[in-house]
Amino acid sequence: MQYPKIPLAQTIIQLCKAKNVQHIVISPGSRNAPVTIGFSNDDFFTCYSIVDERCAAFFALGIAQQINKPVAVLCSSGSALLNYYPAVAEAYYSHIPLVVLSADRPKHLIGIGDGQTINQRDVFKNHVIYTANLSSQMDAEFKNRDEEESAIIKSIENKLERFLGRKQELQQENETEINKALNKALSKRGPVHINMPFHEPLYELTDTLSVNPKIIDFEKRASKVDDFIYNDCLSTWNSSAKKMVLVGVNPPNAIEQKWLDELAKDNSVIVFTETTSNIHNPGFFNSIDTMIMPLEEADFKDLQPDILLTFGGLIVSKKIKSFLRAYRPKEHWHIDRDYANDTFFSLEKHIETTPNNFFETFLTQITHFVKSDYKANWEKVRNHRKEKHAEYLEEIPFSDFQAFDVLFKTLPNNIALQLGNSSTIRYAQLFDIHKSIDIFCNRGTSGIDGSTSTAIGCAVAQSKQTVFITGDLSFFYDSNALWNNYIPANFRIIIVNNQGGGIFRILPGNTHSENFENFFETKHDMTAKHLANMYKFQYGTASNEVQLKNKLKDFYKESEQPKILEIFTPRTLNDEVLRNYFNFVK
Repeated sequence: MQYPKIPLAQTIIQLCKAKNVQHIVISPGSRNAPVTIGFSNDDFFTCYSIVDERCAAFFALGIAQQINKPVAVLCSSGSALLNYYPAVAEAYYSHIPLVVLSADRPKHLIGIGDGQTINQRDVFKNHVIYTANLSSQMDAEFKNRDEEESAIIKSIENKLERFLGRKQELQQENETEINKALNKALSKRGPVHINMPFHEPLYELTDTLSVNPKIIDFEKRASKVDDFIYNDCLSTWNSSAKKMVLVGVNPPNAIEQKWLDELAKDNSVIVFTETTSNIHNPGFFNSIDTMIMPLEEADFKDLQPDILLTFGGLIVSKKIKSFLRAYRPKEHWHIDRDYANDTFFSLEKHIETTPNNFFETFLTQITHFVKSDYKANWEKVRNHRKEKHAEYLEEIPFSDFQAFDVLFKTLPNNIALQLGNSSTIRYAQLFDIHKSIDIFCNRGTSGIDGSTSTAIGCAVAQSKQTVFITGDLSFFYDSNALWNNYIPANFRIIIVNNQGGGIFRILPGNTHSENFENFFETKHDMTAKHLANMYKFQYGTASNEVQLKNKLKDFYKESEQPKILEIFTPRTLNDEVLRNYFNFVK
C-alpha cells in the first residue's frame, strides 16, 4: 500500500482511521493532494468526489445525519474552504458531527501574494466547536534558518539536533490537536475544523509510514443527574395541573416508546409534536399551527402551561414560539446532554442527560396523576380542527395546500422523507404523516441552500428509499447537488413549483407591486426539465389533482434512474388558500 510522503498527511489519515471516520467527501484540488492520495488508497475509507464544495459539505452532512458519526469533507486551499460555511453553520446549530479538513500553505507563504491563499486559521471560529490549526514541518526549517543567520558560531551538529527536535515537537503538537478535534466531533455532536498546511512537493509517495501517531481517547461523560434535581422536578410536576411537553427536531427511534406512551396517559399533560420530532402517539397534538393559529386571548390564557418540558432540537412553529413568549410558563425545563436554548425566555432548568435517561428515572417515580381537564379540553379543540381541516380540503381549488395533502396521503411507508425549508416544512406541519416515515429537515439555520445535497447524502447513507419534497427556489438554488455520481436509482425529488418564493406572499406587505415580484417573491418561469435530462433523472409533471394522483401511482416504483416530479401550482392563489384555512378551522 502506498502512502503520502508528508508526515502530517499520514498523521491525519491514521487518526481518522483510528477514530472510525470512514466517509470522506473530497473536492478535487492540488494542495489537498497528499491527504486525497492517502484516503483514496486505503480501502478502510469510503471516498466521494464532489466538485462543488458547498454541495459537498451538505452531502457529507446528510450522511452524518443518518449514521450519527463524524463525516469528513476535504478541500484545497483558498475560497474552496469558504464554500463549506453554510453547511458548517447548519451542522453547528443542528449538532451534526462534520469534520472539515482544509489544506493550506505553510505559514511563511501566507500573505505574500500567492494564488489560492486566504487567511484560513480560525475562519469558522463562531460556528465550530473546535479548531485545530496545525503546523507544517517546514515551519521548523524556516525557524532554524533564522537562527542560523543570527548564531553562525554554533556547530552544524547542534543546529541539526535542534531542527530535528523542533520537528518532533511539531509532530506531537499536531497529533494532540487532531485528537482533540476528532474527539470533540465524537463527543459534543458538532462540526470541527482541522487546517492542514502542506509544503511542496505534494504528490510524492512512499511504501512505509514515517509516523505512528498517539491515539487519545475522549472522556465519556456520565449522564447521571443529581437526585435533588429529580426531587425538585417531581415536587413541581406533581403539583401542576397544566403541563406542556414540546418536542423539536428529533432523530427517529431516539426515544423509547414506553416513555412516550406514559406521558400520553396523563390528563394534565399536553404533548405537542412537530413534523421533525419523529415521535408518535394518538394522544399527542401534531399540527401545532392548526391548533394555535386561530386562538384568541382567552384561549391562550387557558392553554398557558405551568410547566413547559422540551427536548429535541429547534422549533419550526413561529406561532408556538410567539405564544410561549407572550404567555410564559412558570418554569421551562430542557432535557439534553449538552445544549439548552432559552427559546421562550423562561428557561429554569437544563437537565444534562438524555431524554431516555431522564424519563426512566422521572416517570417511574410518579405514583399518581394530578386531576386535570387540561388535556381533555384541548382534545375537543383538536378534534374540531381535524373535522374542519377535512371539510376545507373538499372545497378548495388546486393549490400548494391541496398538492401537499395529496403528497402526504400517498407517500409510501417506511421511507426517509427529506423536507425543504420555507414553505415545504411549514405546510408539512399542517398534515398527518405516517408514523413509519422518518422525517428530516435542515432546521439548524433553516436555509434553502443545501437541502437537495443533504437529501442525496441521506439517500446514499441508507438502504431505505429517500423522498425529497422541496420548493422551486430551493431546488434551483442547489441544482449543482445533482452533479453527483452517487445518487441511487430509488431517490425521488418532488418539486412544488409556484413560480417563485410563494411564502413571501403570506407575510405582511404589498404583494401586487413589481418590487415585490422581483425582490421578494422572485417570480420566474423556469422548470426542472432540462436539469433532469442533463443529470439523467426521469421527469414528469402535474398541474392539477387528477394528474398528480395519476403520476404518483408509478412514481415510487423501482426504476433504473432516480426521478423528479414537478408539480405546478397557481402563483397568486396559494397565499389566499392558506390564509383562509386558519379562519375556516377556527
